[in-house]
Amino acid sequence: QVQLVESGGGLVQAGGSLRLSCAASGNIFSINLMGWYRQAPGKQRELVAAITSGGGTNYADSVKGRFTISRDNAKKVYLQMNTLKPEDTAVYYCKYSGVHTPQSYNLGYWGKGTLVTVSS
Repeated sequence: QVQLVESGGGLVQAGGSLRLSCAASGNIFSINLMGWYRQAPGKQRELVAAITSGGGTNYADSVKGRFTISRDNAKKVYLQMNTLKPEDTAVYYCKYSGVHTPQSYNLGYWGKGTLVTVSS
């Protein structure tokens, strides 16, 4: 069973920085795509950033130049968030797609989320 756990959220003032981490448990052979999504109150969940197994990245226009997604050789993905704005306030979720395990292939998994609050 694959489980994802996010960490690193919290309260920060506008202009500050936070680094989110997402770690996976379970026997995983490979992960095709890792991503960060966020959902603000009253809004739909949106893609923030994604990174492929080859290192290719994609960012929402609203975070380009401020956020950086990275992954390590294990099963972790990170989101470095700089110059945070109040509108970045949301619950941030990590998602792993195209996950290959001994029991399954090409499934996706979500974490439960971590709250980021940016005060003005």
